[in-house]
Amino acid sequence: MGLPARVGSLTGWRQLLLAFTAGAALGLVQAPWSFPTVFFAALPVIFWLHTGAGNRKRAAAVGWVAGLGYFGLTLAWIVEPFLVDIGRHGWMAPFALFLMAAGLATFWAAAFGFAPRGRTLVLIVLWSAVELARSYAFTGFPWGLIGYGWADTPMIQMASVIGIHGIGILTMSAVALLLRRQAMSVVSGALIFVLMWSFGTYRLAQPVALRADDYTVRIVQPNVEQQLKWLPEFQQTFFRRHLDLSQNDGAPDIVIWPEAAVPFLPEERADLLQDISLATNGTEVILGARRRDESGDWYNRLVLLDSDGVLIDNYDKHHLVPFGEYIPLQEILSKTGLSALTGRGWTAGEGARVISAGDAPPFLPLICYEAIFPQHASADGERADWIVQITNDAWFGKFSGPYQHLVQTRVRAIEQGLPLARSANTGVSAMVGPYGRVIEAIPLGEMGVIDASMPAPLPETLYSRSGDWPVAGFLLLLTILQLLPAKRRRP
Repeated sequence: MGLPARVGSLTGWRQLLLAFTAGAALGLVQAPWSFPTVFFAALPVIFWLHTGAGNRKRAAAVGWVAGLGYFGLTLAWIVEPFLVDIGRHGWMAPFALFLMAAGLATFWAAAFGFAPRGRTLVLIVLWSAVELARSYAFTGFPWGLIGYGWADTPMIQMASVIGIHGIGILTMSAVALLLRRQAMSVVSGALIFVLMWSFGTYRLAQPVALRADDYTVRIVQPNVEQQLKWLPEFQQTFFRRHLDLSQNDGAPDIVIWPEAAVPFLPEERADLLQDISLATNGTEVILGARRRDESGDWYNRLVLLDSDGVLIDNYDKHHLVPFGEYIPLQEILSKTGLSALTGRGWTAGEGARVISAGDAPPFLPLICYEAIFPQHASADGERADWIVQITNDAWFGKFSGPYQHLVQTRVRAIEQGLPLARSANTGVSAMVGPYGRVIEAIPLGEMGVIDASMPAPLPETLYSRSGDWPVAGFLLLLTILQLLPAKRRRP
């Protein structure tokens, strides 16, 4: 009996234990481990386990347990926000990780349950469809998509054509074809990888030009401890730290501070904005702040200051973190009397847009969590010259979360063909080129500043014009065809 048959013949707890192990192993393709060779070990085991499942219910269980292992490892960083104030919230950490992993695993369970056993390519179609669905459903959470496993290889360049979801489909399809006994299938699977690698290698071999105006960006990383950030007695100290770092030698064209860099409302402290202007020698500044409107609603905000320290444009974060920045179904929950869960929280802004005020080249702003969504890296009607992300990755801890966040941000640059400047409270802060390569960076957990020359944008990519619509349409068509009765499909 060969290995596929032995794996497929497993039942009971052994079957589920192997599914959990294979799912967790698949998580090793993600940062900070970044072992894409695991694709060739973990995916076959998962495929074989699905083939050997006795019925749909068992197949769904295999998918759910595999997903539990995958998301349990990939999202291990999710416990970190609860450890900032461990005395009050630490007890919630394991429950948060389990519930998050279990919830996302239900998407996998649906695909595995509906896919006929033994038809691996149908499983891939449904699996890819639910991965796309979880990227949009209930505001979406596309963290840890399978395609990110190629982030440190040339194959990630395919994101400029088919996006990160398309890379995931090709990866699973190629592995499935390699497992078949027919020579043509094996050749087809190998050819997919060869073409992906060749395309990426060719693209990375192209020179990256600097802007004709030799635009220099100063990126500041203050490395402020999250436990201390909002304590009144430390706010002046941390503000002064931002000012001191901005006074580095050199003459940048713009200075970028991270998310929520200042503790005050910019409209109320023109004097402190003047301090920023003096510290930066009259350089334009992008920084994170807060805003409160006339109704008392709060916004997470990015502002642009001109050379005189005057606020000339701003952007409100529009995609908020569920349960972190707002409570879903707040009106319903408030009627149940669960007042502890229904605080006012943050208010969402109007949506993505390009900022073209001042002397800065037009840029598209992203605040923290927004960078994990491919659809937010562009705005209707106008293409930016570059992308600016401000973030506070101190919430993600110091192990996997910040590195996974950086990978996803790099892929946004590849998808759009745009350079990206990233300023984090703590890291990794970086200048990323339009091919997703980190040009200069400040390591995680360090205070520092870099002056980086900004590359020129590439021509508009195919993905930047089409987005996920071609992949979504392709998956929808194949899914509909698979759900048709067999007699209708046969012709």
